[in-house]
Amino acid sequence: MSETTAMAQEKTGAIGPGRLVLVVGPSGAGKDTLLRLARAACTDDPDVVFPRRVVTRASSADEDNIAVSTDEFARAREHGDFAVHWDAHGHSYALPQEINDDIRAGRAVVVNVSRTVIAALRQAYANVVVVAITAPPDVLAQRLAARARNSDGNIADRLARSVDAASAQADVMILNAGSAEYHGRQLVRVIRNEGWHE
Repeated sequence: MSETTAMAQEKTGAIGPGRLVLVVGPSGAGKDTLLRLARAACTDDPDVVFPRRVVTRASSADEDNIAVSTDEFARAREHGDFAVHWDAHGHSYALPQEINDDIRAGRAVVVNVSRTVIAALRQAYANVVVVAITAPPDVLAQRLAARARNSDGNIADRLARSVDAASAQADVMILNAGSAEYHGRQLVRVIRNEGWHE
């Protein structure tokens, strides 16, 4: 029996038996790049799901989110369309309620979330794995400057946010400072629960 299965059995009333893989980390860490590589590697695996986030920001090459207005987001939230929602960097984010069906069906659901919702998701779901993706500060600054997405807000403010808080809550750490392909394979092993405690 895996460690995550044992933990899931201890939590009653939480949504399972599938795994909720939470990807967290500072802006510029390369979360979207590694998620894109992992999604491509898992294309033919029906037991792995990468739901699109609902965001009050236009989608871009960096993220294929479902873009909605602030009013549309508020209506959907009030209607109960979201499994979880949060605010960050002047935008609202959410995961669709459908992820619960996938988890109940035993699938692995892989999502990029704010570290602020980790504790609540650990309570709501039986089998949660938190993957913190980070990079050295100079690499983060270079990536944010290169991205130059105005809707991201002030780069200095984003770099000042504590990375340690996410790392402290993580089950797995990926220091994304080398080959994206290598680190993408690391993420796939976590998603498939293949020896990620090594």
